[in-house]
Amino acid sequence: MFKRIVGYLRALFRNKAESMMDPEIEIEQALDEARKQDQALRNQAAKVIAHRTSLEQRIEKSADEVGKAREMAKQALLRAEKAQAEGDVDGVTKWTSSAQSLAMKLQASESNLEGLKGQYEVAVTQSEDAKNAVQQNAMRVQEMTAKRMELLGKVQQAKMQETVNSAMQSMNATLDRDAPSLGKVEEKIQDRLAHAQATSELSAATPEGAEAELRQAVSLAQADDKLAELRAELGLGSSGELGSTSEG
Repeated sequence: MFKRIVGYLRALFRNKAESMMDPEIEIEQALDEARKQDQALRNQAAKVIAHRTSLEQRIEKSADEVGKAREMAKQALLRAEKAQAEGDVDGVTKWTSSAQSLAMKLQASESNLEGLKGQYEVAVTQSEDAKNAVQQNAMRVQEMTAKRMELLGKVQQAKMQETVNSAMQSMNATLDRDAPSLGKVEEKIQDRLAHAQATSELSAATPEGAEAELRQAVSLAQADDKLAELRAELGLGSSGELGSTSEG
């Protein structure tokens, strides 16, 4: 019974804490965590690819060593053969022993090269897997970024609606208590409208107003010219021709 109560209190506290958290902060925290994971994954993938590159260099070096050991072993055999033809017993012993030593070195180099090639095949597969994992996770982060924008938009919409709801509640609460006369409200609106119109009329009568009107006319003319240019590029008729065609 006691455990059930403790579990209930924990769940209640967790739900209460979650409800008090700011959604915008939660969204940013989730995205930050995804970015950290993405960076960690990129670092690990870089190590895997670097290991593959290192193996490529070691394979190239080992292949050179194999080639050199093979060539030197051949030269030692040729010298031993020449010493034998000349009756040089010491030379035969010397170059035969050298050839044997070089043959063992060649065998070790070849074995090392084969081992590196096997590691390289695994490293290539791991590198491709690592790159695919980075690409997939990068797409996931992009999706989360887009989702963040969507969620933040919804949060802002919710806040605006809450503000409107609060304003409506406050207005409804005061409307019955102290409702203004509609006639007075109408007079105030008319006064503001008249004042705004008078200000606009005075502004238009000034040189600055005339200049603004002229700039607007020039901008509209330039916009019409640009639309005509675009219609010509698309092979479309002018707006007047389209209208006359539709009427016909």
